[in-house]
This record gives sequence, structure tokens and C-alpha cells, in this order.
Amino acid sequence: MKIGLTTLILPAEWDLDTTLNAVSDAGYTALELAVRDEGYCSIETAASDLSQIAARAEARGIEVTGICPAARSLPRDLMNSDEGVRTQSVATFFRMMDIADAIGVGTLLVVPGRLSREVCYDDAYRYALDGMRELAGRAEAMNIDLAIEYVWNDFLLSPMEFARFCDEIGSARVGFYFDSGNMVHTGYPEHWIRICAEHLMAVHFKDFRRSDRTWTPLLEGDVDFIAVMNELRRAGYDGHVISEVDPSIASLEATEEAIRNIASK
Repeated sequence: MKIGLTTLILPAEWDLDTTLNAVSDAGYTALELAVRDEGYCSIETAASDLSQIAARAEARGIEVTGICPAARSLPRDLMNSDEGVRTQSVATFFRMMDIADAIGVGTLLVVPGRLSREVCYDDAYRYALDGMRELAGRAEAMNIDLAIEYVWNDFLLSPMEFARFCDEIGSARVGFYFDSGNMVHTGYPEHWIRICAEHLMAVHFKDFRRSDRTWTPLLEGDVDFIAVMNELRRAGYDGHVISEVDPSIASLEATEEAIRNIASK
């Protein structure tokens, strides 16, 4: 497995050279790019500039593995009660696919929105399903994987429901972005891998402690990483492991070493 990190945890003001230097110096060989409102990878960055990012990373021995939408100015809520917002959100994800294509990466992290009091769960489910099916058609044409992540958004609360949702979308280009820390407060991460194994596309690593609801350095929370690794191997996963451990919690170097230690078990 290649060990990488997401730029979502790095300062937004860093330029590409600063980012690549920090990532390379800490020992990482893969990178997930956050697409922000401004910066070297943004919704405004020209396609010609985006196309140079992967080449510059590769020159440093770093593979760009995917992108993570992080622009706050564009709607990303496929479950909104307002049809106009849902339509705009589909357009946002289309734009993200264009950015992924320009960079030359094949995976886009997707969060379909957040459940609200105003939209009943069954309606939210239907809206999200319709939106994801629309996105899937374009993803199939562009050969881009849409990896859905559970992120405490009160939606798709169990691995069985998550697997069913992916099944109902019915596209091989839509699947599961596993994050080891995100389901600890309600269950056990390794269960999600086993139940959603056929949909597994990408992996984030972070850790969480239930007792005080705190994000921790890897191996200091309640994630059973031996069980997680066993299930990843059982699922046949040999892709990248991307750190989402904020440097305020543990240094980039310490997290890289922890992931390497976990992967060796």
C-alpha cells in the first residue's frame, strides 16, 4: 500500500511547492488534493495549470490519487429540499469531475449532503439516490470513480444501508470511501469494510476516542487497526491509504510512521 495524505489537513495558504516539499520530506508517496475556492487547486484554476500539478508531484515521487471537494462557495447538497439547490449541487460535482480529469486523477470523494430537520429521511434518501445516479452517468463516461464517504452527516448510518444505497445506484463507478475514524462513535470500522467490501474504492486513516469524543493520533484511539487491516486484506484492497490526521494532533512524520507500522501488521 502507498501511504499518502489529503491536503485538506494542510494550511490552505500553502502553495504547491510548499505542499510537495512537506509531503515528500515526511515520507509520503501519495496525495489527495482538496479543491478549494482559492489556491493552486481551486475551482478557478485553469485546466492548463491543473494539468501540471500531477507532473510536478510525480517529479517528487508523489502520486496524486484523487480530489476532495472543499470549496465553500459552491453547493454540494444533493438532499436539499430545494430542487434548484440540488441541480446546482449536481453541477458542482460535474465541475469537480472536470477538475479531476484535468489533473489526471480517477477518484473523486463525494459527500451527498447532510440530513436536515426539514427533509424527511426517506425523501433525502430519494433525492440523494437520484442525484448520485445522475453523477454516475457522467462518471462512467469520464472513467472517474465517485467514492462516497460517511462523515457524521446523519445519513447512511449503518454499513448495511450504505451497501444498499450503492447497490441501488447500480454503477461500478460509485462506491465506498472508507474512513477508519468516522464510524467509531456509532459502531466498528472493520464491520463497514466487510459489509461494503465489494464497493470499497479508497481509504482514509484517522483515529477517534469514544470516552471523550476526541480525535487522537493513530493507535491512541478506539480504532482496532489490526482488525481494519485484516478486513482490508480480506477485501483484496491494495490501493492507497490516505492520512486525514491533522498536524495539530500528530506530526506528518509521526503519522506516516504510524501508518507504515499499521500496514505491516
